Amino acid sequence: MTGLHSVHNIDDLRALAKKRLPRMVFDYIDGGADDEVTLRANCSRYDAYALNWKALVDISKIDMTTTVMGSPCAAPIIVTPTAAQRLFHPRGGETAVARAADASGLIYSLSTLGSTSIEAIAAETDGPKWFQVYVWKDRAVVETMLERARAAGFTGLILTVDVPVAGNRERDLRNAFTVPPKISAKTVSQILASPRYLFDMLTTPKITPANFADADPEGDGIMGYINRQFDRTVTWEDARWMKQVWGGPFAIKGIVRPDDARRCIDIGADAVWVSNHGGRQLDGSTATIDALPDIVHAVDGQAEVILDGGIRRGTDIIKALALGARAVAIGRPYLYGLGAAGEAGVGRALEFLTTSLERDLALTGVTRLSELGPDFVRRPPL
Repeated sequence: MTGLHSVHNIDDLRALAKKRLPRMVFDYIDGGADDEVTLRANCSRYDAYALNWKALVDISKIDMTTTVMGSPCAAPIIVTPTAAQRLFHPRGGETAVARAADASGLIYSLSTLGSTSIEAIAAETDGPKWFQVYVWKDRAVVETMLERARAAGFTGLILTVDVPVAGNRERDLRNAFTVPPKISAKTVSQILASPRYLFDMLTTPKITPANFADADPEGDGIMGYINRQFDRTVTWEDARWMKQVWGGPFAIKGIVRPDDARRCIDIGADAVWVSNHGGRQLDGSTATIDALPDIVHAVDGQAEVILDGGIRRGTDIIKALALGARAVAIGRPYLYGLGAAGEAGVGRALEFLTTSLERDLALTGVTRLSELGPDFVRRPPL
């Protein structure tokens, strides 16, 4: 029994994941930077936007299909890249997430720091796949990764720009958490309290950054490895270079300012991705739903706009789309599902979001995504 019979929303999946995972692993999914102000605001700020529905509309057929950066999808929901997914389900990890996304007809995104390789994911799914990168110190490493992704059938590239250094995630510090987890005086009781997780960890391969053969996370963990590899001199010219090297659909993820949105367009980005890294980087930064309208205005139709942060229900998705997003991306919702029940849990998270979106579109009096516009949302006063 997975317990999924009692799951009716994303918060139920969160509770199930909290029950089944060691505290330090759950906190790694659930936590944010510093005082977690932005983490909370990403979710709570949706409440400030009210929906205005249309009455007496024939809603017998609801069409949620769309394309994002040329990739077709059954609904405007992107499975956003997150690192080391085998940490949350050692037997499934990225493979489980990719399969569930494919089964749901959604776009799957693989993190550079995934615990499953580019080639292994390509072997699991024929569905639309994007690859996420940072700008590393060694540009040759970046070029090799892009060549591998292209050869494996990944059609979109995501450059993440809101992690020049790792954020201050204090839950991880309190838990003495590393990736992969290490048994210590602080962590042993947590691990022993989750015997099924411990068994899976002991009977599956070690969790490593699978796309880096030379990575050694044993010292200060994957976050330490990230900090050593990040290039703090990176600029917009590096983003332009990456777009040229890739040559295909290209999104820049981690934008909250209109002037930066314009710079994305100037260097040839196909999508501007509004994100604050789930509140895991700069605490006190703008909630993404509040940043969205100004970004959409600045982009002025010259690129697609994607938004992540705080999506938990179909109404959240409708508000983002009505304010100008082409699609939304989700991270924690499917990670809760992964931690709760592996591939079945991810599938349940995606099913909940797609079915609630379809129902809420019907209640809003909308039969096609193209019908949504600002008139469906009452924005909060300035």
